[in-house]
Amino acid sequence: MFLQVLQGTVGDARALREQLDSWVQDHAAHAEGWLGTTAGITEDGEFIAVVRFDSTEAARRNSDRDEQGKWWSETERHFEGPVQFHDYPNAAEFLDGGSDDAGFVQVIQGRSSDVERLITLERDLEQSLRELRPDLIGGTYGWDDQGHMTQTAYFTSEAEARKGEQGEFAAPENVQRANEQYRQLITDMRYFDLRNPWLRSAQ
Repeated sequence: MFLQVLQGTVGDARALREQLDSWVQDHAAHAEGWLGTTAGITEDGEFIAVVRFDSTEAARRNSDRDEQGKWWSETERHFEGPVQFHDYPNAAEFLDGGSDDAGFVQVIQGRSSDVERLITLERDLEQSLRELRPDLIGGTYGWDDQGHMTQTAYFTSEAEARKGEQGEFAAPENVQRANEQYRQLITDMRYFDLRNPWLRSAQ
């Protein structure tokens, strides 16, 4: 799987949402390998979108389409300032992956010098997470060769997610220890809370 993340400060939120809807309606069927898009705007006006493709090659072919270039030239006008892009050729899912049923999505970005260790910890925690965090549907994570990473977590609702966070303090010692190791492996962490996530997946 391949992830592309784009983010920037929104100028016209309504127009941007219309552009995203138009992409699914008019372009998604022609975007070979597109798996889904998760997007939203934080309360301070930061837009972030995580786009999933089944491969790097499929994402590149989509970017090279003339129709995609035209759509983007119209879309970027609705941002204030530059838009950042992050390409993650290394990507994977955890638990049930991305879900259009999520009521709340949290995107976490940061850097790590040992991404492989992060993934191992994530895998080791999966069964415990299923039992301890029923609010967590699943998610995705992607990383590049410089250690920059983006993780996207899909929750049933924000209220349940906050409740689940508090419950982690009562988790078994081995789970708490693994969570602490996980956090120590990530630096420069940023959180993006999407309270009204825009969720679309390929049929």
